[in-house]
Amino acid sequence: MIHLTFPDGAEREYESGITGADIAAQISKSLSKKAVAMKLDGELRDLADPIESDAKIEFITRDDPDALPLIRHDCAHVMAEAVQELWPETQVTIGPVVENGFYYDFARDEPFHPDDLPKIEAKMREIIERDKPFTKEVWDREEARRFFREQGEHYKVELVDAIPEDQDIRIYRQGEWLDLCRGPHMTSTGKVGKAFKLMRVAGAYWRGDPNNPMLQRIYGTAWANQKQLDAYLLMLEEAERRDHRRLGREMDLFHFQDEAPGAVFWHAKGWRLFQSLIGYMRRKQEEWGYLEVNSPDMLDRSLWETSGHWEKFGENMYAVEMPDERVYCCKPMNCPGHVQIFKNGLKSYRDLPMKIAEFGKVHRYEPSGALHGIMRVRHFTQDDAHIFCTEEQITQECVTLNEQMLAIYRDFGFEDVEIKFSDRPEKRVGSDEVWDKAEAALRYAVETAGMDYELNPGEGAFYGPKLEYTLRDAIGREWQCGTVQVDLNLPGRLGAFYIGEDGAKHTPVMIHRAMFGSLERFTGILIEHHAGHLPLWLSPVQVMVCTIVSDADKYAEKVARELAKAGLQAEVDLRNEKINYKVREHSHAKVPLLFVVGKREAEEKTVSIRRLGSKGQEVLPLKDAVKMVKAEAVPPDMKKAESANGKAKKNGARQAA
Repeated sequence: MIHLTFPDGAEREYESGITGADIAAQISKSLSKKAVAMKLDGELRDLADPIESDAKIEFITRDDPDALPLIRHDCAHVMAEAVQELWPETQVTIGPVVENGFYYDFARDEPFHPDDLPKIEAKMREIIERDKPFTKEVWDREEARRFFREQGEHYKVELVDAIPEDQDIRIYRQGEWLDLCRGPHMTSTGKVGKAFKLMRVAGAYWRGDPNNPMLQRIYGTAWANQKQLDAYLLMLEEAERRDHRRLGREMDLFHFQDEAPGAVFWHAKGWRLFQSLIGYMRRKQEEWGYLEVNSPDMLDRSLWETSGHWEKFGENMYAVEMPDERVYCCKPMNCPGHVQIFKNGLKSYRDLPMKIAEFGKVHRYEPSGALHGIMRVRHFTQDDAHIFCTEEQITQECVTLNEQMLAIYRDFGFEDVEIKFSDRPEKRVGSDEVWDKAEAALRYAVETAGMDYELNPGEGAFYGPKLEYTLRDAIGREWQCGTVQVDLNLPGRLGAFYIGEDGAKHTPVMIHRAMFGSLERFTGILIEHHAGHLPLWLSPVQVMVCTIVSDADKYAEKVARELAKAGLQAEVDLRNEKINYKVREHSHAKVPLLFVVGKREAEEKTVSIRRLGSKGQEVLPLKDAVKMVKAEAVPPDMKKAESANGKAKKNGARQAA
């Protein structure tokens, strides 16, 4: 007999080998109809699987969040069957679930066309209507090889060969069609439902290797109901409207070209925006006591071997051998350079914590298919910083970093922030005792702040655990940005030490910290979050002065000069074009404020103000307009500083009185 524990804490005894389907039927007809899978000790399993030992059991219905990956997995199988019914000569390869959907890779001589997708969807609906059960079979390895070889499914034969000898060869049938698959699946094809859509066709190398044949990949999405599908498709439309690559062109911020794949050509306006981010972070870091440094872009390979980066990242590092036979590497990260700066000169425990920051350009090779605008590049800038401290100082520094990180994101309009805690990976440096200390310190920092966090097991850096800060943008997408990593390994590997209170040498703890992460990526996130309508203080062009008639040209130039004197970014449009054309063009380029001037404004020394996204306009004297814009364009950190100074002055005046 076996004992099963249900979610409500109830325990029941059953014969060993009973299936989840049998148990659901015994509990109620309703559950038997609704259940599509089960969890045994937290693991998703087929409802038809026999249960042979004590476990915690939970039934999964189609409406449960845990069912969504199953819906998508089953939908991928239905799509593969549909493709082979329409084009029997097609080979199916792999079809995993991915974020928000699924894909399947096919080997077919004739390329798929977007017009084929509606045909495949129609055939999928037929298969779903048939409502054939998913059934699992375990085959002999040689039997599976022979079957797929006879079917002409050469990729499946290769997949069978790749399955470890100690694992079963599982085959899932859905009616007459079958596929090699680990599972699990829901009970039948009918459970997939109608809330799915095939999205696009793309090329993909077999197993992601450019040396292998090119396959055809069909992407799809599937949801529990039509409402969820409609919401997702609407979000995709909105994401297209906010795409930073399109907005980057329209706003004249940057471009890319083949001579420098994965590297950004920043235009003047884009570089101004980029420097505004650096200026903001530089002010915050000075306030927090960081020392800004700069380390070399290229370092001898031996340093990267000592640090452990060459073994871990060597294949993605840019390296070159010079005539003197020394091999130099473009830095993929700033950490080893910062350790060298710390090591220069004797350090005492009184010098700690020592905080070093750098806006360092790093270089990492990414496959061409992974590049995506300024979100995923090969050369990018990090707001990288490292805190060298004692073990006793770890907790307080991590608590402070967490508070600073959340405050930074609020300044940029991100209130919804999730934290993920990544603990030790399988491949790592350092002892378990050292990792225990580092992980405990990071956990305490988040818990002290009263923040919930999600465990990301085994995803820490090879030298230490980390916190990842994920932002949710205006349309609900998640972006991983900042990180905090506690490192008790790298300083020792690179020979860093300080003199402790006992007069002996001690290895410092190194806390790695990036808040924006990649500045290029954070810029792209901001552009999409705000749909190009950036806050006034960040806008590369804050005011565009537009003339209605040429008689106002000199006055328009004077207006621009007054704005520039106030520290504002202003440009003038004196073109002989109708004002409605100018307004439309600069609105398209997301200029937040237009100062429109004609003969009357020139005579009265006023401006007509139009705000991006507003149909109305406001007329103000030039002096008042400049004052208003200057006040609105103050960065959030400087506003807080001004407010704090104002309060301090008031308090001082009260005390003096």
